Amino acid sequence: MLKSKLAFTLAETLIVMGVIGIVSALTLPNLNSSTGDKEKVAKVKKIYQNLNDAFGRAQAVYGPFDEWFVNDTTIEQKSKRFGERITEFMKVSKDCAMEQNKGCFTSGELKDLNGYGDRDIDNSSSFYKIITADGTSVAFYSGGLYIDVDVDIDGPNKGPDTLGKDVFYFGNRDAGGNYVNAIYPLGINLAFADLLANLKSDGDGWGNCAATWIIKYDNMDYLKLDSKGKCPNGTELTESNPRCK
Repeated sequence: MLKSKLAFTLAETLIVMGVIGIVSALTLPNLNSSTGDKEKVAKVKKIYQNLNDAFGRAQAVYGPFDEWFVNDTTIEQKSKRFGERITEFMKVSKDCAMEQNKGCFTSGELKDLNGYGDRDIDNSSSFYKIITADGTSVAFYSGGLYIDVDVDIDGPNKGPDTLGKDVFYFGNRDAGGNYVNAIYPLGINLAFADLLANLKSDGDGWGNCAATWIIKYDNMDYLKLDSKGKCPNGTELTESNPRCK
């Protein structure tokens, strides 16, 4: 007696394929977003490490940072000296120095998390600008005791050019707000609630302290918050639980 063979009918196969397609459509965007955020987190942490390494090596050669500018009187002179000395110890693919509109930074104004213009680095003669070997745009500014380092991890021709998404700010203020011979992400001295407020795109959040969140909490989940500051699952970010899960 022949045994009957079990098999899916064409209709059943099509139904299964349809279910798989629906599940994929629902999950793949989240997976892609998560992967993209992890890559950005890695880039921010990498440039942070590279900046501090270069800053330390520059001081080993040229002496303490606060002694670099004894003969400089203008912002342009100080920024140029700062940029030249620190980039000597970085892998640079393009050096725009202090020149304007040379394509080392995105053309036009950067935006904050609410879409408002923040600053136009490419068109400024007060920043020393480079592109690193891995395509990151970096701009150096110095007023003497204080420094600003602006980073676009996507380079000049990609990404939204927005604070907290692909643009991040660093400086030389420690957790107490004091000027030090090291580079920290902007906002390192903020309490958790103030840091979170800076990263909520609800009219008050700018996003210029995003690098601090990334260095501290290893994620970009502040971008997932709704207008009420809640995660997609309804939870709120806290210092003990700084992730949307």
